[in-house]
Amino acid sequence: MSEAAATLDAMTRLIALLRGVNVGGRTIKSAELADVFRGLGYDSVKTVLASGNVVFETDESVSVARAHLEKALADAFGYDAKVHVLDTASLSAIVDAYPFAERDGWHRYVVFLIGADGSRGDLSMRAAELDALANRVTQLAPDSALESIADGGPVLYWTVERGHTLDSVVGKAIGSGKEKTLTTNRNLNTLRKLLR
Repeated sequence: MSEAAATLDAMTRLIALLRGVNVGGRTIKSAELADVFRGLGYDSVKTVLASGNVVFETDESVSVARAHLEKALADAFGYDAKVHVLDTASLSAIVDAYPFAERDGWHRYVVFLIGADGSRGDLSMRAAELDALANRVTQLAPDSALESIADGGPVLYWTVERGHTLDSVVGKAIGSGKEKTLTTNRNLNTLRKLLR
């Protein structure tokens, strides 16, 4: 096998979910974002929607890619970048395990615990800070007529009535203070687009 073929075989398709992009006054154009990824030597770079979702290929591990991306994004755009990186198999398993049925007038979200190992549903693989956050949020006992939350290991599964995302019990818990830097949320429909 040639060296070029061996390199191609070692490439893995990864997905980067950037926290806080194009919200709260931080605007990053998709073309500029893709340029940062290409500048790191990543291949097949594709941005999806304008909310910090990037599909790319690399021979780096998830944790190495995450460290490189956070530094490169901080350098390029001047902010404390937080990025969750996982492979497509992990994302597919997370999407397939979504526990709440689709309901008219409701959002279906996946709350990613930034840096939690996305390859396992094993709760022991979460860092202590992420585990404490997940336990705190899942024990809030939200009003089931408005929202529901479930622990999925590297993620929290959340469904909430439209119009109540920010003012719900869970929305307030993950959207304020230090907690908001530990998570990034995506709609289930967006995650399915990332897997196409």
